[in-house]
Formats: sequence, C-alpha cells, structure tokens
Amino acid sequence: MIDIRFLRENPDVVKQNIKNKFQEHKLPLVDEVIELDKESRAVKQEADNLRSDRNKFSKQIGALMAQGKKDEAEQMKQKVKESGDRLTELEAKEAELQEKVKKIMMVIPNIIDPSVPIGKDDSENVEIEKFGEPLVPDFEIPYHTDIMESFNGIDLDSARRVAGNGFYYLMGDIARLHSAVISYARDFMINRGFTYCVPPFMIRSDVVTGVMSFSEMESMMYKIEGEDLYLIGTSEHSMIGKFIDQIISEDELPYTLTSYSPCFRKEKGAHGIEERGVYRIHQFEKQEMIVVCKPEDSMKWYDRLWQNTVDLFRSLDIPVRTLECCSGDLADLKVKSCDVEAWSPRQKKYFEVGSCSNLGDAQARRLKIRVVGEGGKYFAHTLNNTVVAPPRMLIAFLENNLCEDGSVKIPAALQPYMGGMTRIEKKK
Repeated sequence: MIDIRFLRENPDVVKQNIKNKFQEHKLPLVDEVIELDKESRAVKQEADNLRSDRNKFSKQIGALMAQGKKDEAEQMKQKVKESGDRLTELEAKEAELQEKVKKIMMVIPNIIDPSVPIGKDDSENVEIEKFGEPLVPDFEIPYHTDIMESFNGIDLDSARRVAGNGFYYLMGDIARLHSAVISYARDFMINRGFTYCVPPFMIRSDVVTGVMSFSEMESMMYKIEGEDLYLIGTSEHSMIGKFIDQIISEDELPYTLTSYSPCFRKEKGAHGIEERGVYRIHQFEKQEMIVVCKPEDSMKWYDRLWQNTVDLFRSLDIPVRTLECCSGDLADLKVKSCDVEAWSPRQKKYFEVGSCSNLGDAQARRLKIRVVGEGGKYFAHTLNNTVVAPPRMLIAFLENNLCEDGSVKIPAALQPYMGGMTRIEKKK
C-alpha cells in the first residue's frame, strides 16, 4: 500500500505505474480516492474546528456561571450541545470516508522499482544469470513420481482416499530425504547468520490483509470456519505478522530470520500436465527467509537473499538460474522480485523452485511496523525469499542426482543428514 500523500501529490506517477502493470481497470481508482481523501480531510478540518470551539465554549460557561450570568451560560450550553451533535455526525462520516479510502488504497499496486522490466505476464520475465552446467544424461529420466515409487517412497492413491487430490504420503528413504533437505536448509541459513524460528501456522485476518493483496488471499488462503483464523500459505505471513503494530528501534535492525513451517494453499486454476504429482499441491513444508530492515538497505538484502538460495542449490549439485519478474508478473505489494529456477534434465528446461521479493514499505504500512531513529519514525522495509520447498526441491534433486542404474546419489553436504548414506538404492 502506497502513501496517500504520495498519491495525492503524484497521481500521474501512480497511474503510469498501474499502466506498467497492465491493470488499466484500476486507473479510475486514483481519481476516486483523491476525491474521497479531499472530502475526508475537509470533514476532519470541520470536526477539529468544532472540537476547538467546544473547548472554548466550555471555558466560557464556567466563567459565566462564576459571574452569576446563568441565562447566558445556558445559551452557551445549547451551543455546546449543538456542536456536539454535529461533531458526532462528522466523526461517523470521517470514519466512513477513511474506510473507503483505505479499501481503495489496498488494491492500488505498489510503485515498482525502475529496474523492473515491463511485461504483461511471466512469459516476459527476463533471465539474469545461470549457475552450474545444465546437463542431460544419456539415459531416460522418469517422471518424478515414478522415481519416488521406485524407492517405495510415495503413495498418492492412499492420500487421495484420505484427503483428496493435491496431497501425498512420503515414505522410507524419500521421506527421510525430504526431512534431510529441510534440516540442511535450516542449518545452512543459521550458518549465514539468520535466526531460526518456528512460527504460528495460523494467522488472523488483519495479518492476512497486511501481508498480501486481496487477489492473492482469495486464490491461496484456507479459512478456519467459525474463527478469525487462516492457515498460512508460507511462514513469511506469520513471520512478518510478528511485528504488527510494533515500533522498532533503528539500532535493532536488520532482523534476519529463517523459519520452518508447513504451508497450505488452495492452488486454484488450471495447471499443465507437468504440474501433476507433487509439483503443485495443497500442503507442503518449507524453509523461508525474511528480513526487516531500513529502507536504504533493502536492495542490498534483496541481492543477498536470492544468492542464498542459489548457493544452497549449487551445494547439492543442482544447476539453477535467476529470472527477473516483469511488471505484470509482480503481485501488487511487490517492488521487485526474481524467481530461482532449477534445471530439469527430464524436461530439458528450468522450473521455479523459489521466489525472492522486496516489498518496500507496503507490508509495514499495512501492519504499522514502524522504526524510530534519530530522524524520527518511518516504516520498515520487508523482504522474503524461499530457502527451499521440498516437494519441488525433491523433483530437482532426484532428476539431477539420478544415476543410470536407478539409484540416487547423495551430495556430500547432505550426507550427514541422511545418516551417512551416499546413495539411495531402488526398492523395485
């Protein structure tokens, strides 16, 4: 959410930003919110004047009563009552207008960074850099669920009977590999100076609307019926929510946190044939990293965050690339974002395994996360990035470490988390 004062003073900039995000249907909202804001400020000014008059009249009533001028005092009391009635009307009107302004401001997209490429959708995202050599072996690589089944490592049929489509049972060595990747990612981030956290897995609606746009909320979040609680889609939600309504001393920044959680997502919409299996599911586990920092430091942290993910994947012998998200592919709160994509030898292409985002002060403004320093108070900047999400990570891991005999080699970095195993052998 952008600053209403910025919008008031720079409506053309806000409109151009909306055009850059190919959301022309939102253009009328700029003029609408300017008019509502103007009316709201006028109502507030009248209310402030009435409050001032009421205080002045109250003092005069006391003076008149002390002088024995009862009739004049009663007349003054009537004026106070009339102004009080009008003030009540104005306060209700002011609250109504402010709520309308807030509702519109929540759907006007954040101002994107000038470096973001302009494009309509993810097909126009721009490759930045490749890390590692993307190889295709001489032997055929099966679909990822077929690889898992060769180790007796997955049961989708039972999961469908228990919970429906979009769920899975992981078993044996594959389940162990899943946990090993999470544990390795945790320690990887701790060794980079991040504080490890396990957050709440449910959050209230005021946190939900503070960390994401309404469209994201509708397409992702599961609501707990009868309660003001939602299951988190990523631990970023509860980790940023941790700072709601807080005033942070500038000396405490930056906060660098890495968090583990299960994640729950509706995953609405049609998906391609390559997104079956465990690629796009309703429940998974994830290691995340988030940063709360001063505005002038946020781009520096942005580069550090995506580099962490690249380094982790490369430590497990998985080639990756970074992809700059274009304007039309950015969620409304984001200033800048890039995806980390892993190489798929089977598909002979890269696919998304993580996303790094700088949200500027959008989340902090919504959640009232303020910083106090020598120059006064200001809103913090927030960033988030995927360390690893094992379902997709497992796809990349199994394909890139699969041997011709059907076994999967375990890179040295992961071996201590697999009980010293150097290879997973086929069971059938």
